[in-house]
Amino acid sequence: MHTNYYFLRQVAPALQERLRGLFFVDCFSQDRDEVVLVFAQARGKINYYKPFFIKASLRPEFSGLLFADDVRRARTNSVDLFEALTSGASGEADEAGEKVTEQPGKAVLGVRSFLNERCLAIDLTDNYTLLFKFFGNRPNLLAFHENIVIELFNHKLAGDNNLRLDTLDRPIDQSEAAYDAAGGDYRKLFPTFGKVVRAYLNQRAEEAGKPVDWPLLQSVVAEFETPTYTLVRFEHKPTLSLVPISEPLRTYTGPLEASSSFYISFNGQNNVERERAEVLRLLDKRLKRAQSQLDANLQRLISRDEGPSHEELGNLLMANLHTIDVRPGGRSPETVTVADFYRNDTPVTIRLKPELSPQRNAEMYYRKSKNERIEIDHIHEQIALREAEIAQIKADKAVIEPMQSLKELRKYIKQHTLLDAAITTDPTELFKEVIYEGFTIRIGKNAKNNDLLTQRYTYKDDLWLHARDVSGSHVVIKYRAGKPFPKTVIERAAELAAWNSKRRTDSLCPVIVTPKKYVRKPKGLAEGQVVVEKEDVVLVVPKG
Repeated sequence: MHTNYYFLRQVAPALQERLRGLFFVDCFSQDRDEVVLVFAQARGKINYYKPFFIKASLRPEFSGLLFADDVRRARTNSVDLFEALTSGASGEADEAGEKVTEQPGKAVLGVRSFLNERCLAIDLTDNYTLLFKFFGNRPNLLAFHENIVIELFNHKLAGDNNLRLDTLDRPIDQSEAAYDAAGGDYRKLFPTFGKVVRAYLNQRAEEAGKPVDWPLLQSVVAEFETPTYTLVRFEHKPTLSLVPISEPLRTYTGPLEASSSFYISFNGQNNVERERAEVLRLLDKRLKRAQSQLDANLQRLISRDEGPSHEELGNLLMANLHTIDVRPGGRSPETVTVADFYRNDTPVTIRLKPELSPQRNAEMYYRKSKNERIEIDHIHEQIALREAEIAQIKADKAVIEPMQSLKELRKYIKQHTLLDAAITTDPTELFKEVIYEGFTIRIGKNAKNNDLLTQRYTYKDDLWLHARDVSGSHVVIKYRAGKPFPKTVIERAAELAAWNSKRRTDSLCPVIVTPKKYVRKPKGLAEGQVVVEKEDVVLVVPKG
């Protein structure tokens, strides 16, 4: 929270009090992503009179502010910056011909934050402004004259030249009516909360045994008016917090002290602490994903146990053939209600295909029951895989957490390939997957993922599908040895391809269907783009 709007709102008045009566006398950088601002009452030839320093780290992976009374400048590898604001006014002769003393730089007029934005501005005389911008992984320091950017610290962020001071305030309707209109999604109303506050809200909600609601939101927002500045450990790394999310490692009396101490704590981590925290965060992410997949598979099993299986429906139909009112031509009614002797004769309604006879409908349910057993076996297999994965992740964490040797840590990470994003060979972790009538259908999640699916996990006999003439997911039906692709499976896969494309809202969508051997990716094509040499097209209604 050290660059969050609610914290910067506390920093602004405290920093304004500290800069009162000072001039912006110098600015220099000794590191590519670090800048030092010097404020003082006066500037001498070799030193400053009553100086105050702001050291800003503006790295993509970390940005923050350190406030100090002394910062040593290196004799080499140091460059002056923002000289238009630090140079004094030209010396002029008075009526007696004496030269007027040169001003030390632009005087500080005030410090301000911006509504619902991660920016802090220091206003100077002559309509100049210094702006710290803490936008995610794009932090920067900008100099404005009036409303226009005149200089950047990081020139690679060329888009910052288009920023305007008068557009930085971001008014948002944060009323209860707006909360209700957003369907209770507080993130739309409070986008500046950040991870720490969201985790704190969820923690408070779990303790109360209810979801996040409006009274809870208001109580947390009220805490920001008189915050407690604490250093905590969050997601395995030191974090500055305004809310009591965990046991504090340290508590501070004011925002400037808190910002400086956190800056030192974060940058003072040694290599083993930094690398250990990184791999532990990755393992936590994988653990959460594996647990979510396990819960989803268990829920699928539970939902299957709640009603009769396809085999049971077939048996019920066969047992009640004599009670079914057969239509002319041996056709069935659309539904039939019978007593479910598997569940104490509770009435159950069975859907039938009218164009088939009751016997053929029973055969259809028996056929589906075979696919159902395959799918249940697949679910059990996935549950076993996820449970094994969860156990392994917990074991890895137990080994890594106490490690103090960087060599030992790196050796363990390498041996267990913990930082390899592509170590998984289980396609269910990489793609959306559907089992339909015994056939596996895989769906790419994005352009990069589409390439992975088509190039690495699809073979020449698999069937490849894609919505025609629009961007969308690659969809693949996996080949089963000796079994042709049923028309119903192709249609279902085509519906999924249409749904996962730009044609989702069309009433009918043309979908390309072709064996994978006719799909190739020449050099130079963008992610997700391929060339199809031979194709058939089916028209389907998009269905998720």
